[in-house]
Amino acid sequence: EIAETILLALIIFLILNTATGRFQVRGSSMEPNLHDGQYLVISKLTYWFQSPTRGDVVVFHPPTHMEEDYIKRIIGLPGETVEIRIGQVWIDGLPLVEPYITDLGSYSGSWTLATDEYFVLGDNRRNSDDSHRWGVLPRDNIVGKSWLCYWPPEQWGLTSHHTFADLVGQNE
Repeated sequence: EIAETILLALIIFLILNTATGRFQVRGSSMEPNLHDGQYLVISKLTYWFQSPTRGDVVVFHPPTHMEEDYIKRIIGLPGETVEIRIGQVWIDGLPLVEPYITDLGSYSGSWTLATDEYFVLGDNRRNSDDSHRWGVLPRDNIVGKSWLCYWPPEQWGLTSHHTFADLVGQNE
């Protein structure tokens, strides 16, 4: 019975570690939505069954620091052109409405994404090391989708992802 219990515990442990991961938010780059010191559970399985979408909050290895984990929001999708004009994000020539940020960044630039590339930005645009600094994020660098905050207790709950309306409809 002891061997069966140990084997079962090992199987459960392996399944949980394959399907999920734990991540601690470090810094203020995702404020006001995620805060320094929060602990999150991320789903590693989500993107096995579907592609990342605009508005998803993801944990990934940045191309400039592959040994680290960052957390940001997906803004640009494969095949799109992302342009930032003094902080305002434009996707293929259409402005992106982002109600989850409080301040626009003060930078500008333009990036065209290949078929396996994403553009990610922190919600705190004035204090984030993200795609506007180091470029596009390869799909293979994405670890998983943020799912649940489990610490501190007063912030317990599901991670807030933003669902965007069709960009064409945003201009109407």
